[in-house]
Amino acid sequence: MRIDRDEQVALHDQVAAEIRKAIAEGEAAPGERLPLATDIAAVLGVNKNTVLRAMHILRDEGLLEFRRGRGVTVVGAPERGLVVSQAREFMAFARRYGYRRSDVLKLIQELP
Repeated sequence: MRIDRDEQVALHDQVAAEIRKAIAEGEAAPGERLPLATDIAAVLGVNKNTVLRAMHILRDEGLLEFRRGRGVTVVGAPERGLVVSQAREFMAFARRYGYRRSDVLKLIQELP
């Protein structure tokens, strides 16, 4: 895993991308626990909160699950994360052009 502080991409997004890559390449398979956020932060040279923010993004994408007392576990396939990520980008795009969520859902349902 590597982080480039000179990149325009936010650190937490870089961390999320590195974890996504590890899942996609099979380094972290569904059912496996991830290392502690503090350990990942130490390896990457970033703040623990940066790693936690990345993990929350991946949880929202359906790739990770947080369980009290069990840590963070990989639960989803990388494809799901990509679909969720693209859907969020599309919703942001639609909102910029005045479309509400219900408008977008209606458009999608009308697609052949």
